[in-house]
This record gives sequence, C-alpha cells and structure tokens, in this order.
Amino acid sequence: MGLQTTFHAPHGADFLGWRLDRSGHTEIVHENARGRRVLRLDHQPDQALVEAMQAAVGARFVLPRLFDELKKRAIAVEGGLF
Repeated sequence: MGLQTTFHAPHGADFLGWRLDRSGHTEIVHENARGRRVLRLDHQPDQALVEAMQAAVGARFVLPRLFDELKKRAIAVEGGLF
C-alpha cells in the first residue's frame, strides 16, 4: 500500500496534503479558513514525512507544529512559505 497523502484535522478545518510538482519536488499544502500555504521540500515522500504530517494535523496550531516535526526529522523546507 502507498503512503497517505492527505490529512484532515479532527478538531477543525485544517487540511494538510503532499504532492509532487512537475519537477519532482515534494510540496506540502496547508489549507484552513485563512487561506492556503505551500511548502516546497528537498525531500522525497517517505514514512518520516507522513508521520510528521500526522503529528502536526492533530495539534491545535498545525503550521507551527508541522515546522517543529519537520525539523525534528531533519526535513528541510526550501525557501520557507511561498
């Protein structure tokens, strides 16, 4: 079975998902009532990324927790938010 690609917060309207862009880079999409943010990673999707996203989507403040979880797993974000 493949890796899980989308996650919805159990407590609100936050959504996290990962996708591959046309050049093969991994992007994480975070969407909530305030808008959409896209993070570009220099990391191929694997179980560590899935675990980081699962931990983040269960938190009250999803985006700060996502950055913490990515940092904990040494997954770098290219250029921050864009």
